[in-house]
Parts: sequence; structure tokens; C-alpha cells
Amino acid sequence: MLAGRLIKFFTSLRLTVVLLAFAIVLVFIGTLAQVDEGIYNAQGHYFRQWIVLGLDLFGHKIPLILPGGYLIGTMLLINLLAAHIYRFQFAVKKIGIQLAHAGVILLLVGQLATDMFANESQISFAEGQTRSYSESANHYELAFTSASGPHSEQVVAFPAEMLASGDDLKDANLPFTVRVKQYWNNSDTQFRAPMVQNGPPLTTNGIALNFDFWPTNDVKTTDDKNAPTAQIELLGPNGSLGDWIVSDWSDDGAKIEEIRESYTPELGASMAEKIVGELTQPQSIDVNGKKFTFAMRPQQVRFPFSLTLLKATHTVYEGTDIPKDFRSRVLLKNSHTGESREVEISMNNPLRYAGLTFYQQQMTAGDETEQAGLAPWSLLQVVHNPSWLTPYIGCGMVAAGLVIQFMFHLAGFISRRRAP
Repeated sequence: MLAGRLIKFFTSLRLTVVLLAFAIVLVFIGTLAQVDEGIYNAQGHYFRQWIVLGLDLFGHKIPLILPGGYLIGTMLLINLLAAHIYRFQFAVKKIGIQLAHAGVILLLVGQLATDMFANESQISFAEGQTRSYSESANHYELAFTSASGPHSEQVVAFPAEMLASGDDLKDANLPFTVRVKQYWNNSDTQFRAPMVQNGPPLTTNGIALNFDFWPTNDVKTTDDKNAPTAQIELLGPNGSLGDWIVSDWSDDGAKIEEIRESYTPELGASMAEKIVGELTQPQSIDVNGKKFTFAMRPQQVRFPFSLTLLKATHTVYEGTDIPKDFRSRVLLKNSHTGESREVEISMNNPLRYAGLTFYQQQMTAGDETEQAGLAPWSLLQVVHNPSWLTPYIGCGMVAAGLVIQFMFHLAGFISRRRAP
């Protein structure tokens, strides 16, 4: 009896309609919420959740519980699978319908896999620079780097989510414990000039001696980025080794340039450069004769190969400033395979290599860049998506199924017309 009710529930068309209605409501609310939360936060709050606990709309918190994107998608998949299996009929004339349904199932599974396992990051480099890693645009880490040999280094990294929890952080490769005293998902900073100091520095070590930091609201647009900052204390076996401020303000090139530009008009280029130097000065500590350099930075994805930007080309349509083409010529080197070759990456011609796809995303190059005395620069988007083929296969199956079913109906229609 119970099994029959479960089958009836999961194969019900009413369940499909209810789930689609919830999906429409979730998309509507999630779109409105982007005004207050920003695109990425809204995606995480509404679509990358099983259950949505509370809504943030127009500056107000609404105590409402809704199914999240993961739950709706999974239930739709179960509903479709159950209906497909329960009503399955092995008949030649039903092959098209079965194939189309299988294609839709593959699309749902592929989308869920993509959302849960795909990873996006970026490579930013100027002509002549080499990168063997990419950086996340939205996720950060506290990284400790130490030498592990003449030509190698050891990196211990803690995701920013662990810092936000406020727990003590430990790793077998670190001779100390990291205690997080404060963590801000986004922050602002100001140089501690003698006339603007409002109090003692946050810590007596590192960049906090010359810069004040304070929390601020998260950014809301895709053009801006948060600058996470934390106050940490390093604890050795015999007690405290000191407090430091670690901040993405010291690592993000765009934010460093923002600091430079803000102080140049008032203090001059040389003083602004000195201030930037104080902000970007590496912070480190020596423990048991070993030096550990640490920083807050975007999460890094290391490659077993390297890319060197040889040439960045940006062309526009003649007589306008409308972009026509972005093109990066890179040198790909893989010491493990001995491979060394030049590759061109353009807007519609990505590089696929080692399970990664490199897309041309942004660029600063061309005549205006050269006239300004700036080095040509390119930004590549790096995507790791294990299920990248599923949309193509799924769409092909749906299309083939519909064509097959149409041909069966067409053949039947023609045969009926020919019948006396």
C-alpha cells in the first residue's frame, strides 16, 4: 500500500507542476534578491541550496522557507525517472519518446554535476609573464609558504570559510597554530598618516603599523570584488608569536592600483609608490630557523604546466572603439611531457588542455595602451568542468528522439493517405 502511494506520488504530473511552480517562484525571488545580495551571493543563497531559510528582499528579511535549487532539480529528476521507468513501453514506435526523455534526464544530471563540481578561475598576466596557476575570482585563502628545497616551496592554505568560523587552524606542516581573532568578508583600508590616525594600530606587526583596516558591506556587482581581511595570532608551543593583519588589499593588483591612484594626486607619484610598497611588503615569521611567508590571496589552482603570454592583441572596428577581436598568443610548456608549443586563444577559440578550458575573457592592449606606456595585459577564464560534454550529448539525444518520433508519425500519415 505504501509502495503504491510512493509510486503514485513520484510519478504524478501534479508533482511536476508543483516543482515547476516553485522553480518559477525561486527564479523570480532570486533575481530580485540580486539587488541586495549581488549575483554570486544570491546564487549561493537561493539556487545552490537544498533549503532556503529566509529571504532578503528590498532590505527586509522575510521569515519564509522555500525549496532551494538543488532540491527542486533533484526532485524533478526523480519525478522524470520514476515516470519514465513506470510507464516504460518497449516498442519501436516509442523509441523517439524514450530517447528524448533520456536526453532530458541527462541534461538534468549534467546541470547538477556542473553546478556541484565545475570550477572557474582566472589567469591574469602581462606580456612576457609566465603563470603555472590560476586564481579564483570569488574565493580566498590564507596561505603560508616556506622553502622545501633549492627550487621548490611548500604551501599550506586555509580557505577563507575556515577563517570565518573563528576556529583555531592547525596543520602538521606548520610549527604553530593560527588563531583567528577577527574576519571580515570585505574591508576597506587607509594609510596611517600622522594627521589621520584615529587610534593605535590593530596589531604591532606587519602592514597594520602603516594601514588601518575596517569591515564594510559586501560588493553587489560583478565588476567589483570583496577584499577579505583577518586579524590572526600565531601560537607556538611556548605561547604567542605575535598578531598580524592579513588582507587581500596587499595581493590584489587592481586594489593596489586603486591605492596608488588615490594617493598620487595629493602626495605625488613617488610618495604614492612608497605607500604601495608598505602595503605590499611580504609578511613573514621565522620559527625554528625556518621562514614562513603568509598572505591573504585568491584561492590558487596549480597546473603541471605553464603558460607564458607572448602577445596580446586587441583590435577594434575601423573608426570606432567597438572591440572586434581579443587574441592571446601563449607559450605552453609541460616539463612532464616535454611539450613546448605556441597556442593562440581568442574569443571564439578557447584552448582545451589537461581537462581545462581556457577562454579569452578580458584584455588591455592596443594603440591606447601603448600610448599610455602600459604593458599589454590579458585575462583568461579557466574552467574545469568534468561534465562539459553532457549538454551536447543531451541536446543531441533530445533532437534525435524528436526527429525519430516525427518520422514515425510522418510515415504513418503518408501510409494512411495512400490507403484506399
